[in-house]
This record gives sequence, C-alpha cells and structure tokens, in this order.
Amino acid sequence: MRGLHRGGYAHKVDMDKYDYDLFVIGAGSGGVRAARLAAQLGLKVAVAEEDRPGGTCVLRGCVPKKFMVYASEFSEQVHYAKGFGWNDASIGVFDWQKFKDINNAELTRLSQIYTANLVKAGVEVIAAHAAFKDEHHLILTTKQGGERVVSAKNILVAVGGWPFLPQHCPGVAEHGLTSNDMFNLPELPKSLAIVGGGYIAVEFAGIMHGLGVDVTLLYRGQKILRGFDDDVRDHLASEMALRGIKIRTQLDPVALKKTDAGMEISLNDGTTMLADQVLYASGRKPKTEGLNLDAIGITPDVHGAVPVDKYSRTSHKHIYAIGDVTNRANLTPVAIREAIAFVETAFKDNPTAFDYENIPTAVFSQPQIGTVGLTEAEAIEQGLKYDVYQTRFRPMKTAFVQGESRVFMKLIVEQKSDIVLGVHIVGGEAGEIIQLAGIAVKAKLTKAQWDATCAVHPTAAEELVTLKDKRA
Repeated sequence: MRGLHRGGYAHKVDMDKYDYDLFVIGAGSGGVRAARLAAQLGLKVAVAEEDRPGGTCVLRGCVPKKFMVYASEFSEQVHYAKGFGWNDASIGVFDWQKFKDINNAELTRLSQIYTANLVKAGVEVIAAHAAFKDEHHLILTTKQGGERVVSAKNILVAVGGWPFLPQHCPGVAEHGLTSNDMFNLPELPKSLAIVGGGYIAVEFAGIMHGLGVDVTLLYRGQKILRGFDDDVRDHLASEMALRGIKIRTQLDPVALKKTDAGMEISLNDGTTMLADQVLYASGRKPKTEGLNLDAIGITPDVHGAVPVDKYSRTSHKHIYAIGDVTNRANLTPVAIREAIAFVETAFKDNPTAFDYENIPTAVFSQPQIGTVGLTEAEAIEQGLKYDVYQTRFRPMKTAFVQGESRVFMKLIVEQKSDIVLGVHIVGGEAGEIIQLAGIAVKAKLTKAQWDATCAVHPTAAEELVTLKDKRA
C-alpha cells in the first residue's frame, strides 16, 4: 500500500489488483493536464494516445489554425502599408508548401514538449488505441496490430471530438473536406466553398480569403454564428462581405460531383455552383466510436457525448470524462480546468466542479470576435431588465487610409444591479481584449466600476470604459 504522496495527500492503492492508479484515454490538453497532475501526487499513471500527444488544439485545431490566421493577415497589412506611405509594399506570392513545412515542424515541436512533460512527471505514454473491456480493464491496440490488456483503479476518458461529413449528401464522403484536411492540402485551391456557419467556418473563410482563395460560405440558416449575439452576427457578416467573402444563407448542398470544370455543388434551391474544393465545417461530434462503451453500460447521449455529472463522473464512480467528449463547453481552456477539477475530486478528497458561467471566448475570424457573458437574446429569455451600450467606429488604423471597416462593441447591463452581464466585440485584437473583459464580467463588476476605470488612449479598447449613452 502507498503512503503519503508529494503534496501531502494520502491515497491507498492495491497495486496487486491494478496496473495503474489512473489510466487516461487521450493525450489532448485535458488528458495531459490530468495525467501530469495525478502523477505529481505520486500516483502510477499512464496515457494511451493513438496519434501524437497534443490533441485537437495542438495538432488539428486552434494552434495550427492560428498560425494560418497570422499568415493570411499579411495581405491586408500590405494593403494598409501603401496607405501609410510604403509605396513599394508588395505581398508577393504565398508559398503554401513552405508554410506547411514550417507549420508541421512547429506542431511536431509542441507535441514533443507535451510528451516530454508527461515523461518528466512520471507518466507512462503508450502509443495505442484504448477501448473498454470492462469497468477496470482496457484493451490497448497498437497501429501494428499488437494487443494487450491493462487494468486501472480509475479511468479518465479524454478523447475529444472529431469533424464529420453529412451522410445524406451524395458525393460528400468522396469529395468533401473537413477542418482536419485543411492544414495539409496538396495545394491551395483557387476557389473554395465552405459549408457551415459556425466559428470554424468563418475562421477558415477569413484564412483562405487572406491567402488569395475565392471563398463562398454556404449556410442553411438565416444568419451565420448561431448562438452568438445577433448584433455580432450581423456585424461580422457585413465585415466579411466588405472583404470580398461571399455569404449565401438558407442554402445547403444536396450533392457533390467532380467535373472537369471543378466540383459541381447542387444546392437545395435547385441551382448549382462550382468550386475547386468544398470544406464541410458543419460541426464536430464526440469521438466515442471505438471506445466500446457498451462493455461498461454507458450509452452516449443524443449528441454522441459521454454523460457525466458536475464532477465529470460517469455512471461509474471511478470512470470520468472531460473535454469535448462530454460536449459541455468545447474549449481547450475548459478541458484543462475540468482536468484540474477532476484531480481534486478523484484524488484529493475535494469534490470540485468547474464553473461554466461567463467563459470568455474568441473567434479568430477576420475581424476577430471576443465575447463573454449573456447575449441579448439570453437576457430576454431570462426575463431580465437590461440596458445596452454599444458603438460602431472606424479604428485609427483604417480611418487613416479611409478604410470602411468598423469595430463593434456592446455591453449588456442589468438595470437593477448595474452589473455588466455581457460583452461582445468584433474588431482587431478582440480575442486579447475579451480576456481582460472576462475578468470583469466574472467578478460581476458594475457599469459604474467600468466607467471609473481610466481609459488607455489611443486604443480601441478604451471605448469599453467610455460608453455613456444607452441604446434607445
């Protein structure tokens, strides 16, 4: 039996019965954090990952996509440069292959850091697919076909999510791309149709447009970015159109066909269009297939997610799940916080639930979105009496060159308490600004307290503390 762990926490484990104190399935941000923290307590921990450590964020999501955002923004910067007197400014020719090589090298470096940190913490990293045999046993299968069974007293499922292609549309399985494919395209298409209206769709629309691709976004709804504040949705759509991105709503492909002229897309209104490639950014789903959850009597919910309680526990008190596989708030920082709460709950006798209220979020569209707290629709739904303070203005940079782009900012303030319930920004560096605004909203600061904060001039962010007039 083990005694006192580092950190002073006591934990009893019968290692004659189990191979591991904790076995983590998936080495994404959440799984890695949980494994490291548990190992630092002196527990015997292993992680199974069939891909490289790093997960969606590092390998197929926010990190490589942010690098693509950076690359795509230079064309606009050159445009502005000419307005500031750089007469010979030129963007030149974008080398997609060179970018891919540099990007992939950086992702490899980051993945190696993840692996090194796990090993340093004492975690056993196993390159294998893990599936349940029963409540305490897992079947590990390597890519070479090798198979073995291990046992664990506690098991954490942290396999994340995965993009999917709709099955109802003929030709999609053969010709449709997902977000995973976008980082290693053999070459950049001249034209791209993006199906979807969520954050992945609008981010890739901005990226590919900035890299010189003719982009058309097809969305079956009336407005892009369902779930965001309506004013944000409208403002971003107008800004994207201003940049030359075509947004066509209430349209959905019903068939894809590869022709000599390109990909022929048949739409639900009876028309067709052509594009070199078609990206489906219409959603992701929890990656529960292949876990053999039936073996332990766990049935995914209607969205394919692993059901858990507020402590991330499944119906088995020793089996937990965190991150996108639970479909609660599918964000990397949330998965990391869930991992921390899991370790507190499972190994420190300190049941801890993550607070999902007022999570700041950034969308790296062009321009960026930053949002935290309630949308106006949510305030109405909750029956709150509120005031709105909002502004649209040309930032100094674009105003100098007579640009038409506008920044949008909106505060939603409860009338009775004066607490700022929601902040919504569309404009340059919105992702950076919303992090600090998120602190204020989380702390439930009042509009009066925001107003009492001295402005930083000249910045766009100063508008957040100088808004005086309520929207009529």
